[in-house]
Amino acid sequence: MTPLEVVAIAARTPVGLTAATTAAAVRAGISRVIEFPFITRQGEPIITAADPRAVEGASGHDRWRPILLGVIDEIRAGLSGLDLRRGGLDVLLALPEVRPGFSAEDWQWVVQTTAAALHERGVLARVVVGGQGHAGAMACMERAAAVAARGEALMLVLGLDGYLDVSTFLWLEELRRLSIPGVANGLVPSEAAGAFVVAPRALQRRLGMPALATVVGVGTAVEARRWDSETGSFGEGATKAVLGAAAGLSLPAEAVDAVVCDINGERYRSEEWGFFATRAHHVMRSLSYQAPSDSWGDVGAAFGALGVVLSVQSFQRGYAPGPRALVMAGSDGGLRGAVIVQAPEGAGGR
Repeated sequence: MTPLEVVAIAARTPVGLTAATTAAAVRAGISRVIEFPFITRQGEPIITAADPRAVEGASGHDRWRPILLGVIDEIRAGLSGLDLRRGGLDVLLALPEVRPGFSAEDWQWVVQTTAAALHERGVLARVVVGGQGHAGAMACMERAAAVAARGEALMLVLGLDGYLDVSTFLWLEELRRLSIPGVANGLVPSEAAGAFVVAPRALQRRLGMPALATVVGVGTAVEARRWDSETGSFGEGATKAVLGAAAGLSLPAEAVDAVVCDINGERYRSEEWGFFATRAHHVMRSLSYQAPSDSWGDVGAAFGALGVVLSVQSFQRGYAPGPRALVMAGSDGGLRGAVIVQAPEGAGGR
């Protein structure tokens, strides 16, 4: 793929209101979980990771709006030197797969709210849904890479999700996927957004914007054995996605130094990692990984973008173990995605 330069990042998570504070909190091992005002069928309170500024009793769009606007404001600040009033920015959204608590109509609300918020901030943008679920941002990046191959374009990948909804809780509880007493391998529901802007190198230099990192590879695949299959996943989809992302690397010399993945407490994700690691260990210098859900819970479709944000911050702050990081994730519907980011020259950590 044509390398794409990351020129702006943003995040809003339960542990931070910006990219910098989120990354610092995750690095420090800070976790922010609370009891949500909802009782399960078993009479147990639900433990969640919630937005630190959420209004008590808010739900649906009222919860998502400040999270979405938070990352839009941070991204706009990162692009403050650009005149985008006449266009020049394409927005690719990674949103949840349709489920109880998030409908196709909610997709349209996010699209319209994003376009309106950018317009209010002096940015005329084309906004489309580019991917779904945990790996949605990787699908967005594939589309961004295809656009970049045809010419110059500034592209924003933005992931948003929020599980803190009564109907979503009931759905997760019914499937025994919720972290409550009696469920050994449940997830902690969360809400968050992450975003990053990429541009082809020629455009980045012409605009005079510093490169925070370079996206050097992206891959997606479909896993036939989903989370609810009787056999569980054998990691075939994840392997294909990662090998696709790594196709342009000179291995083993350019093996990735860090891995950020969406392991969230659910058994099938950990088992899939094990099978994947036996198939594609040569892509990585180490089989260790970072699972930020320990800090911010399961952030769903926001994960891919947030994983890139964490990697970029590790380069910028100088604590990355090396110059390349792999972000990998899997959506419930079977999509598996991987993106490899590389530190800019002169950075890269220890």
